[in-house]
Amino acid sequence: MTDVHLDPARKHDFVFLIEATDSNPNGDPDAGGSPRTDPVSGQGLITDVAIKRKIRNTVAMLNQHDPKPGYDIYVEAGVALNSQHERAYTALGAKAQQTDARAWMCQTFYDVRMFGAVMSTGKKPAGRVQGPLQLAFSRSIDPITPLEIGITRVTPTRQEDVDAFNNPTDDKKGKETEMGTKHIVPYALYRGSGHFSAPLAARTGVTSDDLDMFWRAFQIMFEHDRAAARGSLALRGLYVFTHADAFGRVPSHTLFDRIRIKQLHDATARSITDYGPIDIDETDLAKDGVTLKRLIG
Repeated sequence: MTDVHLDPARKHDFVFLIEATDSNPNGDPDAGGSPRTDPVSGQGLITDVAIKRKIRNTVAMLNQHDPKPGYDIYVEAGVALNSQHERAYTALGAKAQQTDARAWMCQTFYDVRMFGAVMSTGKKPAGRVQGPLQLAFSRSIDPITPLEIGITRVTPTRQEDVDAFNNPTDDKKGKETEMGTKHIVPYALYRGSGHFSAPLAARTGVTSDDLDMFWRAFQIMFEHDRAAARGSLALRGLYVFTHADAFGRVPSHTLFDRIRIKQLHDATARSITDYGPIDIDETDLAKDGVTLKRLIG
């Protein structure tokens, strides 16, 4: 196999860079939807859950365009998880055991096979799967400056507000417009990381096609997730370290340390070029049995 980053029998560790410009990359519902921020350092955060959601949506979109078995999505909007478990028993028959249901779920659902799932709920549980591919939180290189922008809508939500505004004899107070807010980060460069475990992949049945789908979905996930608050998110870097075997001989953190980005220590950056060239130390990687693949960057 020439593309070693597609080999599910090898360990992979990867670093990625996400650029946010006048966007909200991951709002915090406990803070009114404002960008997630570390209160101590002021650095911005993007959760692993947010990125996995985008990958799931992209995989579903790609599979809808070119359908093939094994790429259903388990965690899907508007679908109860217990009903997904019941699909396994319906397909396998009344005598199916939980181990059979778990294997069927791995075979049928892409995100179960890759990310794992806790499927122990409902009357027909399917057990628990530890996924081989895991993502960490992404953190901005420097502190961010979240902004709350006021916006106006020219029409109210309720008809009675319009009627009251247009009828001056009405005792009720109407309104002609409604106010709102949007939260954005003027600019931030986030750095995140992920890991792929070959031994766990063998348990769930991950194939090279699955890895190919993951890397493709990762590279285009922002291109089909545009919204008013996410108008300018971009993947600026995706660097994959592939080990010579399933377990690897080099700790992932030492590989990640080889990718160095100059820190400005303030929030004045307005472009990735403000950080200067990204320094990647490839010294002795081959000696350690590690291959570096630049998918982006």
